Amino acid sequence: MKKKYIIPGMVGIVILAIIIGFSLLAPVLAPVSPEAIDMSQSLKPPSREHLLGTDVLGRDMFSRILYGGRSSMLLALLATVGSMAFGMAVGTLAGYYGGIPDETFMVFLNIFQGLPGTSLMIAIAGIMGPSFKSLMIALILTSWTGFARIIRTEVMKLKTENFIEGLRCLGAGDMTIIWKHIIPNMKGNTIVLFTTRIGRCILSISGLSFLGLGVQPPAPDWSVMISDARMNFRSAPHLIMVPGICMVLLLFSINLIGDMLRDIFDKKEGEAGGYQ
Repeated sequence: MKKKYIIPGMVGIVILAIIIGFSLLAPVLAPVSPEAIDMSQSLKPPSREHLLGTDVLGRDMFSRILYGGRSSMLLALLATVGSMAFGMAVGTLAGYYGGIPDETFMVFLNIFQGLPGTSLMIAIAGIMGPSFKSLMIALILTSWTGFARIIRTEVMKLKTENFIEGLRCLGAGDMTIIWKHIIPNMKGNTIVLFTTRIGRCILSISGLSFLGLGVQPPAPDWSVMISDARMNFRSAPHLIMVPGICMVLLLFSINLIGDMLRDIFDKKEGEAGGYQ
């Protein structure tokens, strides 16, 4: 096991726990409502009254930062779970049964992988209009292929193992083999894949929100805050820097945790000498 990833991974857990903790405690820690407008306080620098200053509409930046992580993390979690569930179902069935299901899957896989992911997300969100539903559909349709392709490969390896053949000889049905033996043996790769994909999902949500196709103002979202602050970057650079740093720390912590989990599961598989 590469122990060099353990300490960074623990650092990632601490950073992520702090971000989640501040987001959950936002109603308690925020001095004012994140959407409260006070034009008399427009573009105020950081002070005792406003720890991170105010934006162009006089809204307290500290309050908006505390609430801003909620939407990004929640949307990314839901979209990643949805794309993983769909991709895992399709990939498992295609890899296990082969034949026509697998050929059909490969046709759709080639179609979706041949389309630029970002352009497809923008097109879907643009056609359906800015909303939570369109954002979820756009993210799931552009993310499920990555899960499905890797799951399909793992299932094709697992179904040829001796213990699977033994289960078939004992009369175990396909669904029993899939649910009780194949899927549990993929949990390591699935967890690692989930942590890496959720980071990409956060970036996708941020990109769409920045373009006005994701989270809509006046919602306190980090990417929306960056987009709103573009016109005042010279006079108030902290309006972009603070939410940008928060987003970088969130992605950095998730990547550190993903590296640590990958090493942990690699070690377990090596010690087990294969599949269980």
